[in-house]
Amino acid sequence: MNLKELATKLGLSPTTVSRALNGYPEVNEATRERVMAAAKRHNYRPNTRAIRLATGRAMAVGHVIPIASRHEIVNPVFADFIAGAGEVYSRNDYDMVLSVVPDAQEEPTYRLLRAKGNVDGVIVHAPKMDDPRIALLHEIGLPFVVHGRASGCSLPYPWVDVNNRRAFQRATEFLLDLGHRRIALLNGLEFMDFAMRRRGGYADALAARGLAEDPALMVSEEMTEVAGHRAGLRMLALPDPPTAFLASSMILGMGLRRACEDRGLRLGRDVSVIIHDDDLSYMKNGEDVPIYTATRSSVREAGRIAAEMLLSLISGNLTEVPTRLLEADLIIGQSTGPAPAR
Repeated sequence: MNLKELATKLGLSPTTVSRALNGYPEVNEATRERVMAAAKRHNYRPNTRAIRLATGRAMAVGHVIPIASRHEIVNPVFADFIAGAGEVYSRNDYDMVLSVVPDAQEEPTYRLLRAKGNVDGVIVHAPKMDDPRIALLHEIGLPFVVHGRASGCSLPYPWVDVNNRRAFQRATEFLLDLGHRRIALLNGLEFMDFAMRRRGGYADALAARGLAEDPALMVSEEMTEVAGHRAGLRMLALPDPPTAFLASSMILGMGLRRACEDRGLRLGRDVSVIIHDDDLSYMKNGEDVPIYTATRSSVREAGRIAAEMLLSLISGNLTEVPTRLLEADLIIGQSTGPAPAR
């Protein structure tokens, strides 16, 4: 079925049907819903090339990934985010343009994407404190959504983020309630905004119980299995070792588990561990009973939300700068228990 045939069935002009399918704000919501339902019912798929010619849109979203030796984007949760966003792109006949570039070429790449019209908007990953990319994208007028937040940025910008501070505060409080007082933090790189927020939640919970932070129990590194193993071994060898750990990712937690096993310690009995981001499609946290206690927030769902937000911005359907803060659930697994007697 072509556009003209669909319009005839609906008793509308082809122009109105085209505008409804492409999110033009002048089409009222009732008409848009009617057109979308009919398109789905009759299995109508618009010609992407025709849409590009008619609207001037590229019908593509960009993801610019810098190649950095120490960068949080290497964390495999990125694949789940892309999978969630990709579902939305596919449903809306959008393509994804993935640009992997040297660090120094990140800014020129955004400018080039805008100048060439290759994409209608971009999603910004792994924001830093006061991230300069936000000002750049405002300057060049390229629609964008940030996956995360950039503390210190004075410009308004659209974002989707998990409440990292509250998640790690709750996790620390949970361990404190179990009697733990020597609680270690294995964090991501702390020039990244999410890592600073997680450290803040951890510090808030300790301070509320009158406990001071111990630098010997805090590490900020790339979130890899090797880093978790190395930090775990070092801290467990301290004269007064931690009885519990907070790890900023499942990958760090896997390395930490290996360190505990090397020391002959059993998770949940001799030492407690809480991880973050255990809801991964390709790396499950156990079957019926979770292996790790975890602060859980679906990265795939964040990808879907960010993509839907960006497409709404591109279509002009939003009058205000959108933001979305997701709360993490605390999932109780086998890796936590009461503080062991010294």
